[in-house]
Amino acid sequence: MHSLVFLCARRLVSHRPGARRALDLLPAELYPVLFRAAFLDGRTLALRDLVGTWPFPVLSFQRLLGHCHRHPLQREKPSKLCVQAVILAVVAHLRRALEESCHGTRWRRCRLRVLDMTGLQDDDTDRGPEGMTLWSGTVALAKACLEVSKHHSECLKRGSKRRKGPSGASAAPQPIVVEVRADLFVNGTSFGVLRDALQTGAAGPLRLKCRDFQAEELSVAGTVSLLESLEPAGVRRVDLRFNNLGLAGLCVVLPHLARFTDLLSLKLPYSNVDVRRLAAGMDSGLRCLAAQLGKLPCLKELNFGSSRLSGKLRQLLGDLQAPLESLELAFCYLLPGDLAFLSQSFHAPALRKLDLSGHDFSENLFQPLQHLLEETSASLLHLDLMECRLTDARLEALLPALCRCSRLRCLGLFGNPLSTPGLKTLLWKTVVLPDLRLVVYPYPVDCYSQEPPRPPSGWLFEDAVDKERFAAVNAELCRMLASSGRADTVWTSSLCRHGALDYFTL
Repeated sequence: MHSLVFLCARRLVSHRPGARRALDLLPAELYPVLFRAAFLDGRTLALRDLVGTWPFPVLSFQRLLGHCHRHPLQREKPSKLCVQAVILAVVAHLRRALEESCHGTRWRRCRLRVLDMTGLQDDDTDRGPEGMTLWSGTVALAKACLEVSKHHSECLKRGSKRRKGPSGASAAPQPIVVEVRADLFVNGTSFGVLRDALQTGAAGPLRLKCRDFQAEELSVAGTVSLLESLEPAGVRRVDLRFNNLGLAGLCVVLPHLARFTDLLSLKLPYSNVDVRRLAAGMDSGLRCLAAQLGKLPCLKELNFGSSRLSGKLRQLLGDLQAPLESLELAFCYLLPGDLAFLSQSFHAPALRKLDLSGHDFSENLFQPLQHLLEETSASLLHLDLMECRLTDARLEALLPALCRCSRLRCLGLFGNPLSTPGLKTLLWKTVVLPDLRLVVYPYPVDCYSQEPPRPPSGWLFEDAVDKERFAAVNAELCRMLASSGRADTVWTSSLCRHGALDYFTL
């Protein structure tokens, strides 16, 4: 339920001419609630007025829109028009400031110095054309930086012709600077504009500061170029996926991460690493990669998803200086020795998130998995065992170890050949876990209208599911949760819900 102040703010921003005049009379304390009302209602003109006269040094999307205090499954999708309106207002503010510098005037109502746009959601679900993606937001910011830098250069040229100091050097006053903190996503299409913005705007009035950096489908040289252009302070995550870097490419790229002294998360999925290939230099490449990982003292999250690391986990993680809290090794073709190493390592009792999806736990990996869960039970919050060929019998045998994970919040089991009775057993056994809030379960094998597809590609095809039968199972699971006093726990087969969870939200 909205407060009376918010309802009044919503009414005010809906009448733009009156609201614009009222800003001269309103106290600064009302700006945050006016911004929130304008953003949530899509009042782009009101947003531009508010940002253009912002009375505080910092404007933070997360703080103003309440994202940092809400459950990640309930966050609003960012509106493209509203985000663009804020960016355009900052550009207009800096252009005015540059013109004032050229003319020697000092009338500046806006006090904005930091625009924090981090944390905007980038979920494709139900976004539609009006939603702002991380990619389009990155491009919009890059273009804004280039526009302001160009205007800055033009103002300096005009000013140097009019004003000269005592020594003959240009004496144009320095304009104000606005720092934009954002999560950046780049691919081959947007590489050029972001590179130019980072390089030309580094000393300009509008400066991009990255928190989470994600790059896809870039060459080794392109990846290195962007990493070198980023301001290292404040970068907490680097995500390089689908770049086909290979082991040799990773050995070229990773030395450039040593600058990021605050780096907590490194994601390298789909990097085309396969230790099973008997290629020359494989061992030296692994030693190089391990050494570079060891030079990241703050690293807490590591993702090597879809890399073939069979038998090499000890070598790869051996140089890390501190225990990992999140380890994603989906579809990594691990061997029992890899899981045994992990169980005995200093990482196990520190792990909060573990992803072992895509491994066959129906055979010789099962006992090592049981032991690993016992070792991680005190800390584990998020466990993914999707597409792991877990049958009802195997899952029931795993339940004692699973239920020792008393802090578990999220369990991913999608893609396993479980039946409806197996899911009911899972529910009854796990209701004792007080923090469990999300279970992503598979379509039960008895709900398929035809012979279900075989692993590893099976259990994923919704079209083969009898929708009425599955709806009845889902309703029964919901009734069981309610009767157990756990109606707050979400049981779903939607991977969209699962994708909203992240290490930094745990």
